[in-house]
Amino acid sequence: IHSRSLEGEPGFRLLGNLANRSGCDPVAALEMKPDYIKAILKPLGMTKHPIVFITDGQNPAVLERLLADPDLGPMIRTVPEEACWIGGDLTLAIMSNAFIGNPASTFTGFIAKSRLALGFGHNYLFRARYNYMGQWKEVCGDHCIFDKSIMNVMS
Repeated sequence: IHSRSLEGEPGFRLLGNLANRSGCDPVAALEMKPDYIKAILKPLGMTKHPIVFITDGQNPAVLERLLADPDLGPMIRTVPEEACWIGGDLTLAIMSNAFIGNPASTFTGFIAKSRLALGFGHNYLFRARYNYMGQWKEVCGDHCIFDKSIMNVMS
């Protein structure tokens, strides 16, 4: 999981603009709430496997919520601060079995593009609720990270 808050309000504006163009939820990729993460990982059978969390550290509430969740919390792994560096975060994310990120983040975009170039699937960036029961679906596939009409200059 790559959590990127993008300096608060500017991040909400940026993701909101992407949501208008792609159909994704305007806040879910910023909030990374447990139900959002579980909706991705449960169908993959990955809720009982380690979940590596990388972040810019600007919104510690995201990690706190995930750690407090009885299903996800025991599986969350963070890189110790003394061992954390951009190359390590990139490598962990690119080589992961599934990648969950914020499409408004250029770091997430680089990771998703790198994964696709290496032939890896399971990138989860553009998602939205699709029914009253709170279920999620992918609304814009892997191609969207390259689509200038959606990503503008970040494509």
